[in-house]
Amino acid sequence: MPTANCDGSTGASLPSLLLSSGGWRPEWGRTQAGGMSQPSGMGPPWNQERSPEGRLPTEPGGRWSTVRGVLIAGLLFSVLLGFSVLLVYVFRSCGPSPCRTPACWDLLARYLASGNTSVAPCTDFFSFACGKAKGTDYSFQALAKENTDRLRKILETPDSWHLGSGEEKAFQFYKSCMDTGAIEAAGAAPLKHVIEELGGWRISGNWTSLDFNRTLSLLMSQYGYFPFFRAYLQPRPTPPYTPIIQLFHFVKPLEQRRAQGKLFHMVTIDQLQGETPSSASFPQSYPPQPLCPSSKEMAPAIDWLSCLQATFTPMSLSPSQLLMVHDLEYLKNMSQLVEEQLSKHRDFLQSHMILGLVRTLSPALDSKFQEAHRSLIQKLGELTERPAMPARPRWMKCVEETGAFFEPTLAALFVREAFSPSTRSAAMELFTAIKDALLSRLRRIPWMDEKTRKEAQNRVTQLQVKMGAPEWVLEPSLARQEYKDIQLGPNYLQSFLSCVRSLRARIVQSFLPSFLYHRWQVSPWGVNAYYSISDHVVVFPAGLLQPPFFHPGYPRAVNFGAAGSIMAHELLHIFHQLLLPRGCPACDTRALQGALLCLKRHYAAIPLPSGTSFNESQTFLENAADVGGLAIALQAYSKRLLWHRGETVLPNLDLSPQQLFFRSYAQAMCREPGTQEPHDPHSPPTLRVHGPLSNTPAFARHFHCPRGALMNPSSRCQLW
Repeated sequence: MPTANCDGSTGASLPSLLLSSGGWRPEWGRTQAGGMSQPSGMGPPWNQERSPEGRLPTEPGGRWSTVRGVLIAGLLFSVLLGFSVLLVYVFRSCGPSPCRTPACWDLLARYLASGNTSVAPCTDFFSFACGKAKGTDYSFQALAKENTDRLRKILETPDSWHLGSGEEKAFQFYKSCMDTGAIEAAGAAPLKHVIEELGGWRISGNWTSLDFNRTLSLLMSQYGYFPFFRAYLQPRPTPPYTPIIQLFHFVKPLEQRRAQGKLFHMVTIDQLQGETPSSASFPQSYPPQPLCPSSKEMAPAIDWLSCLQATFTPMSLSPSQLLMVHDLEYLKNMSQLVEEQLSKHRDFLQSHMILGLVRTLSPALDSKFQEAHRSLIQKLGELTERPAMPARPRWMKCVEETGAFFEPTLAALFVREAFSPSTRSAAMELFTAIKDALLSRLRRIPWMDEKTRKEAQNRVTQLQVKMGAPEWVLEPSLARQEYKDIQLGPNYLQSFLSCVRSLRARIVQSFLPSFLYHRWQVSPWGVNAYYSISDHVVVFPAGLLQPPFFHPGYPRAVNFGAAGSIMAHELLHIFHQLLLPRGCPACDTRALQGALLCLKRHYAAIPLPSGTSFNESQTFLENAADVGGLAIALQAYSKRLLWHRGETVLPNLDLSPQQLFFRSYAQAMCREPGTQEPHDPHSPPTLRVHGPLSNTPAFARHFHCPRGALMNPSSRCQLW
């Protein structure tokens, strides 16, 4: 039997098919002298030599005309019948075929393991897709663990790679981290050496009272430990997005600070020090607040300039350097308490700082310190009624530390192992389709005015996209230079501290003008995509573009439904500012606010599992991106179905391509309902599935959901 192709052709030619079924024959196109069309080398049956009794009449008209008409009609009927059979065969063969590659069988096993098909998809699609998943079976957690396992395999097979002198340090560090015998043999001696460098500790022996600020500066710059506050570099949250040192300590919840209108204050170093500020540099706050109290009430106990300069070398700081303080009231109270303790109980402050350092360094020490640390965490968890974190195997901690300190080396090896050029090309093709769908959709958003619409389209067109890993880490010569300042040995603690200093210097360097690349906020094996407003860049790490979210051999429905929705979600972060109050003055405010109110009511009407709670005001921007991301990905996939044939589905799952698209979207959102962090800006997983899908008419159409069912509500919202 011939095989049908989806372009309308078959494995055998159309004439040969019809010949085999007794239909039209090409030889009939040849004409002989008598004027009648005849087969080559023979006449029609009625002109062949027969007995005289069998000949037909030769006179024109009459019976001969009738016979000829019947024969022609029969011939035409045969041709039409054969062609109809052929069309039915071809189009039936053009339906979606099952994907039977190893990648598809693995994906099918994941879907069967997590889904609960006994649940009706129209009443609870989250349970339909995610009902049987447990613990790390959830998509993002499972993928993160698989990526960690892959890094472990890389680090434990150094002979499989051609390594330079710089790359070898990563494998040496991992080996020393896993050498628990050597760490146990060293005992507390490496830690005692560190404590002596800091002036000693009464608990461990002799104590020399060093200058408080000198000890604090050493802890921050040389040991990466911040006993009273955190100090780090980040871009400003508003234009021009230049890097700024930020001071932070988590005391007041974010919601409380937001309610008080005090997310952060902008102050200079000399103002924080308590010195008289110049008339042109008064403290600023965001959102705008009254000027800060007089400089005498700031935080003079800390020598801010010396401590911050030592921590953020090679940046050049001055007393007029602006800082972003996230809780100015805390810094004032902390400074006052430090001054009191310095005058009365100086040894208490020293003990507080050394004890905190020991806790920070305990993972690099022997088992006695690690066990004491675990006991402390358990007691603190009991006091705060927080569940204790499960103990992690040693190899996992060592992979994490090696990845942080030697990211350029592991990034290049991970990409070589898990993100081939063909995979990157397929991912870029998917992203292009998603971006084109967004551009098309922007032309139809009713609440946008024409100027805003053109600016939005330009923003999408000018967007940079980064996939896989940073460009520079894939250059071996540049990656090797990253480790020149790392000295390994003579024990694991000293190796660890050398890596801490090297990493801090690299982070600071990445914020300087001389660094010409986008500074990635995730590791290449991470599973989180993001949009950088400061660089106008969207980033999709290689660790995210992996099964079960993406694979070049998957059915297109899977890639568009999972990875495509994630891509569209991140693209919509470009326009979050427009959704905020007064974010788009020229837009049709009534239409925009109506769409946002509709979306809030839509989510509020969806039931949640018992014990699940979330802050609606904290999640509405992410909800908007979820709803829009699904709509954009569906539009891109529908266009692909229209112009490209040869669609496949997963075998034995009994889902059409469109149904598989929606199932893949839900699969990406699978997560245990009660595992959400308090400050997570996303809705609970059931809402992330039911909210966008129930707002999509195509879902109800393809799953045949009755009107009024949870997944087919009577009204829907149109934001994007």
